[in-house]
Amino acid sequence: MSDRKQILQLQNSYNVMSSDLAEQIIKALPADQYEITTAFLKGKPEDGQAVSAAGRSVYFDFNSKQLKGIRRWFAIRKLFRFCRDNHFDGIICHRFKPTHIMLNLTKKLETKAFISIAHGFGDYDRSYRQKLVNRLIDERWCFVGVSKPVKSYLISTTGSMNEQNTLAINNAIDIDQAVSIQLSREQARSELGLPEDRFIFGTIGRLVEIKGHAVMIDALSDIIRQYPNAAVAIIGWGEEEQNLRQQIARLGLQDSVFLLGKREEAIKYVRAFDVFTLPSFTEGLPLALLEGMSGALPVIGSDIDTIKPYIQGLGQICKVGDSKSLAEAMGYYLSSPAEALEEQGQQLYEALCERHNIADFREAYRDLMDKMLMQ
Repeated sequence: MSDRKQILQLQNSYNVMSSDLAEQIIKALPADQYEITTAFLKGKPEDGQAVSAAGRSVYFDFNSKQLKGIRRWFAIRKLFRFCRDNHFDGIICHRFKPTHIMLNLTKKLETKAFISIAHGFGDYDRSYRQKLVNRLIDERWCFVGVSKPVKSYLISTTGSMNEQNTLAINNAIDIDQAVSIQLSREQARSELGLPEDRFIFGTIGRLVEIKGHAVMIDALSDIIRQYPNAAVAIIGWGEEEQNLRQQIARLGLQDSVFLLGKREEAIKYVRAFDVFTLPSFTEGLPLALLEGMSGALPVIGSDIDTIKPYIQGLGQICKVGDSKSLAEAMGYYLSSPAEALEEQGQQLYEALCERHNIADFREAYRDLMDKMLMQ
């Protein structure tokens, strides 16, 4: 048996990108002290897809039905045997589903430290989830929000999450790595099949309602006559794709909105955009925003608590869910000279380097794990 501490990092669905929080945590824990296993409840890589940087990856490949209702106890029992046999010293759970499983196993395992990371809001809105946490956590549990507003949300939802066992570690990205893999504007547009001569408001994210993509398309519709060169490009896929395509057709924007689907290492393509746009209804602390800033792009973001403070005074802010407000912000950039856009993008890049240093992020997780395992 290795002298290194055994750590399990448990995620819901397979998705590996180098900028992911989970992958950065792996880099935070020194390889000579920690041996890390990354496990995914659902999904597995196909040929050519990325794998985790962890020393070992495990794919349970459950389907959604196996993780719901009474059937989920099969998955819980399987996880129990896996954890028991591997003698993990620490377990890191991303989002609620993995947290739910480990809460049910807390009293059965001798694991010294459980860390649950909340990537956004809503995980603990349901009363039964609140009761579950209140009933099952013990002194070995710690909860992390990816921003201060997420931490405040966690503490406000349950009586058992408090200042002693709940903290905020702001999301961050490896800026040097991000910049090193980003394609030039010309290369990125060529690979994505985007026109060279359009002014593109772009974004990266799952095609779900809370991301505000429909608002973005409505805003484009409001300005397209005044600025016929404007366009929208969205990298991502999800359940709202068909609705968005219908909206695009209804508004006659087939030549001006580009749904680009899922792309591996989407951060490579941020420079294809002229302005990075994030009109989300809710976010934890969006990595996509940081990725846009890493490309030294001007930014538009909605006025929610986890976007506004990071770009206020540097980028344009629109009212959440308000296409007219977003259209005004888009018009501001469309009427700005190229030099002003470049200057604002550079200011956002400098703010990213100052406020979201990956070294601070890694140190925070390393210190947290060290502290919990010493208790």
